[in-house]
Amino acid sequence: MAKNGLGRVPAIPVNARHMSYWDMFATWVGANANNGTWYIGGVIAACGFLTASTTLIISGVISYLLLAAASYMGYKTGLTAMTLTRASFGLRGSLLPSVINLVQFIGWAAVNTFIAATSMSYLFHDIFGWPVYGKPGGTTGLVVGIIVMSIFHLLSISVGQRSVQMIERVGIVLVFIFVIWESIVVFKTVSFHQILNWQPPHHLKMTPGAAIDVLAAFNLAWVTAASDFSRFTGVKKNATQASFLGANLGLFWFAFIGLIATIGTAITLNHFDPNNSDPSTIASKLGLGFLAMIVIILTSTTANAVNLMSAGSALTNMTRRLSLRVSLWVVTLVATAVTFLPIFVASFLTIFTAFLDGIGMVLGPEIGIFLVDYFWLRRQQYQIDDFSKVHGQYWYQGGVNWIAILVWVVSVACYIGLKHVSIIANTIGATFVVIILSMVLYGALAKFTQKQVE
Repeated sequence: MAKNGLGRVPAIPVNARHMSYWDMFATWVGANANNGTWYIGGVIAACGFLTASTTLIISGVISYLLLAAASYMGYKTGLTAMTLTRASFGLRGSLLPSVINLVQFIGWAAVNTFIAATSMSYLFHDIFGWPVYGKPGGTTGLVVGIIVMSIFHLLSISVGQRSVQMIERVGIVLVFIFVIWESIVVFKTVSFHQILNWQPPHHLKMTPGAAIDVLAAFNLAWVTAASDFSRFTGVKKNATQASFLGANLGLFWFAFIGLIATIGTAITLNHFDPNNSDPSTIASKLGLGFLAMIVIILTSTTANAVNLMSAGSALTNMTRRLSLRVSLWVVTLVATAVTFLPIFVASFLTIFTAFLDGIGMVLGPEIGIFLVDYFWLRRQQYQIDDFSKVHGQYWYQGGVNWIAILVWVVSVACYIGLKHVSIIANTIGATFVVIILSMVLYGALAKFTQKQVE
C-alpha cells in the first residue's frame, strides 16, 4: 500500500472488460437522456430557438470530442478518471480534481433527484390528493419524493458498475418511448413555425455566450468521469465512438425536447418563466399525466447511476480506507442531504445556475491539464506502477505537481476575468477559451521546466 495516503486502484485487465459497444452507447445516452438535460434545454430557451439550437450543437460536439479523448485514456490504461489525474497533478495533488469531481457529481445527483422528486409530488397529487410542489403544502410531497428517489438510487448502485450497466439497458428503451411520445404531444399543441419565431421577453433574454457557458458546464462534467466507464471495455471504438455518439444523442434529444416543450408551453400560456423549465411542470401543463411522471423518475435513476459511480470513484481516490461500494453509499447519502437545499436556501433555478457557473470555472482548466499531459507531454505512455509509488515519476515535489496547480489557479482567475469581458462573455463564452489557455500554459511550462532539468 502506498504511503502517500492514496490507495492503489488496480488497472482492469483487458480480458476482464465486458462492456460492449451497445453497453457503452446506452450508458452515455442514459447519462444525458434525463430530466437534467431537459431542464438545461428549458434554461437556454431564453436565447430563442435558433440561437439555443446552434449553441447546443456546437457545445455538444466540442465537449464530447474531449469526452472521447478522456475515454480513450481509460481504455488504454484501465484506470479510473481520478487515478489518471495523479500523473498530471501528482499523487497527492490529484486530491484537487478528486474534490472537484466529488462535489460536482454529488451536485448533479442532487439536481436530478430534486427534479424527479418534483415529478413525484405530481404523482402523489394524482394518487393521494396532496398539493404539488410550488403550491401551499406542496413541500410534503417533495420531501417524500426525495426520500423515495434516494432509496431507488441506493438500489441502483448496490452492486457497482454491473448495476449501472443493467439500469442503462432498461432505461434507454423507456427513454426512446417517452421522447417520441413527448415530441408528438408538443407538436400537436404548437407548430414548429411558432416555436422557430418565438422570442423571450427582453429582460429574460440570454446571450449566446452565456448559453455556451451553461451548456459547457453541463457537458464537461462527463469528461472527468469518462475513464470510470471506458476502462471496462477492451475495444477502442467502444470507448471513443460509442461515448461520443451516445452522449451527443442523449444531449441533443432531451435538450431539444426541453427547449421546444418550454417554448411550446410559453406560447400556449402566453407567458415565459424559466423557473418552470423542469419537465414535471411542463408535462403537467401539456397534459401528459401519470405515465410521463413515471418515466421522468426512471430517467433520473439512470442518470444518477452514472453520477454516483463517478462521485464514488473520486472519493475512493481520496482515501485508501473506503472501498468503491462503501464510497457509493456515502456519496448517495450526502447527495440526499444536498437535495434539500433549494427548499431552505433559494429557488431551484437560482441554485442550479450558480452551481453551473462554479462547475464551468473549475472543470475546464482541470480537463485541459490532464488531456495535454497524456496526449502531448507523455505521448500516451503512462507507467501504471508509478500511480501509487512514493518518489516515483508522478511524485513531483512532495506528491504535488505545482505547475499543474499553478496553471489551474491562473486559469480559474482568467475565467472569472473573462466573464466580465462582454465581447467574450456574450459571444463565445469563457469556458472553452480557458480550456485552450490551460492547455497552452501547462504544456509550455511543463516543457520549459523539463528542459531546465535536462
